[in-house]
Amino acid sequence: MLLLALLVSAPSFAVEKAKKAGPSKESRISVFEMTDSDRAFIELREAAKKNDVARTQSLAASLSTHPYDDYVAYFRIKPQLFDSAGSARADTNADSQVMGFLNQYQGTALADRMRNDWLLVLGKRKDWSRFDMEYPKFALDDDTQVKCFSLQSKLAQGENATKVAIDAKTILLDPRYFGQACQELIPALVAAGGMSPSEAKALGRAADEMGFDTMSRRLGGEDPIADIVKSAKAEPIKTFKEFSQTASRYSKENQAAAWGVIGQFLAKKLDPNADDAYRLQQGLGYNELLSTESQEWKVRAGLRAKDWALVKNAIEGMNPAVRSKDPAWTYWYGRALKAEGQNEKARESFELIAEQYNFYGQLAREELGKPNTAPARTKVSDADIDSAATRKGFIRGERFYAMNLRFEGNREWNWELRNMSDKQLLAAAEYAKRIALYDRVVNTADRTKQEHDFGLRYPTPFREELSPIAKQIDLNLAWAYGLIRQESRFIMNASSSVGASGLMQVMPNTAKYVAKKIGMTSYTNDKLSDTNTNLTLGSNYLNMVLVDLDGSWVLASAAYNAGPSRSKLWREKLTSPTEGAIFAETIPFNETRTYVKNVLANATYYSSVMNGQTQSLKQRLGVIAPKTAVASELP
Repeated sequence: MLLLALLVSAPSFAVEKAKKAGPSKESRISVFEMTDSDRAFIELREAAKKNDVARTQSLAASLSTHPYDDYVAYFRIKPQLFDSAGSARADTNADSQVMGFLNQYQGTALADRMRNDWLLVLGKRKDWSRFDMEYPKFALDDDTQVKCFSLQSKLAQGENATKVAIDAKTILLDPRYFGQACQELIPALVAAGGMSPSEAKALGRAADEMGFDTMSRRLGGEDPIADIVKSAKAEPIKTFKEFSQTASRYSKENQAAAWGVIGQFLAKKLDPNADDAYRLQQGLGYNELLSTESQEWKVRAGLRAKDWALVKNAIEGMNPAVRSKDPAWTYWYGRALKAEGQNEKARESFELIAEQYNFYGQLAREELGKPNTAPARTKVSDADIDSAATRKGFIRGERFYAMNLRFEGNREWNWELRNMSDKQLLAAAEYAKRIALYDRVVNTADRTKQEHDFGLRYPTPFREELSPIAKQIDLNLAWAYGLIRQESRFIMNASSSVGASGLMQVMPNTAKYVAKKIGMTSYTNDKLSDTNTNLTLGSNYLNMVLVDLDGSWVLASAAYNAGPSRSKLWREKLTSPTEGAIFAETIPFNETRTYVKNVLANATYYSSVMNGQTQSLKQRLGVIAPKTAVASELP
């Protein structure tokens, strides 16, 4: 096991061990052995996830002396607040237990989690007086349903409905997170005059686009274009042709909404008619009635068609909350301005994101003529690192990691990071490196704002193993590290929901194929967890897809995530040579699109960190030309 824990009773021992061990990937704090109590704790956790009240009561009683008494109490109380389907219970009798917990563990990560749960119960009860007392204490404030209950409370207390609706529009972006609270808020806003029926129908349509039919009707009632939405999802090309003939039967508002939906699903099929559909929508207006997905795919359709006027109009018409959540739209707006010859305004747009160390921050810097080099390194002292080692959240987090309870480990670790200075963050990242918690190294160093250490943000563990493998097959080491950072964050025992495992997240069938190709005759799938085996098979497969896809890092990165056949199909659907950044932004799969951008942005900084080389991200992305897809034997 990679992650071995620090016992709560021995923080000073941990500091000394980490100090002596230094930065070696082999450093360990203490050997953790699972006890019967730990196994019961894990069983309690699983029962709490199912909201099994009887089982959690029984197990919690047997863990009365467990060192993490707050978690035992939380796992005992939480199932009393929710039913078996995960919905908050208004009739819970656990009020005094919750308040006692919040008072006893005030200021902890778990108390904030309990407050989140409690706010959902209070919102379900419509107990706005108590809700309003507790909500300001909810530090993370990261629950969409809680935000919607807060706006319900404001409405119930007579706050101006129009003002509440303005706030709601910054929250109601993704129907997957609406839950009961947001589904109640929208009709209430309509009834109070703060939101128009058309806006409510638009939100319902956004739910319908994602397959939430029942939610759709609750939000906006019957939608005049519901059949068009359904048809566009299933057969967008056919729907485009048919609606071209029948559009005049609908009001201009419904025509515009329909063209937006049709455009979205055409764009997701990479069909060039998407540009035409969105141009028809743009001519009619009603941009505010497009779903978040339709707004974003409107930009992508314009990019794919090299229709810079549509790109500019689409971004200008975005909900401000949608536009601001992703630096992509700031970058592409600058590019659209540049295409119009508005160079000074374009420069202003690029400057807005040029200090961000992400894919679009890098591209923006290149537009401004600035190199993508790692910033100057800020060093931290051993005393700072020793101080980090004594922090309670890190100590608790490490033990959870040792028990393979990553969710709880991350909660404790991340809570400790709140309000830290850059130097404190770097000290914590260095400590994580010394105890071989490499995902925490990345996560922690990634948070710095002014002072940085990109050796921590882009670490290179397992280099002794990976370098000779990459050298033997002439695989770019910076790219390989960029991919591993994205795939597993260097968690050796990482596994995905589809069965991929290890540092390079290799699928078992892929591993068997590669092993056979490279002559690894002794390979069996139980060896995929071995570090050297995983790196060997993953690196060779990455090189195979690179060769299969004509040396394009964009296509090969996409293929590693989504399969070579999809990469080839997406390339085949191009109508002309297209810059790699546009190809990456218009990948139809959300996960793969994000993956490709992150891998290639990572590779740029890995090159700088490892070799001191400055390489252009645009050059890495290259230009991708259409090519007929030919079947590959690669899995």
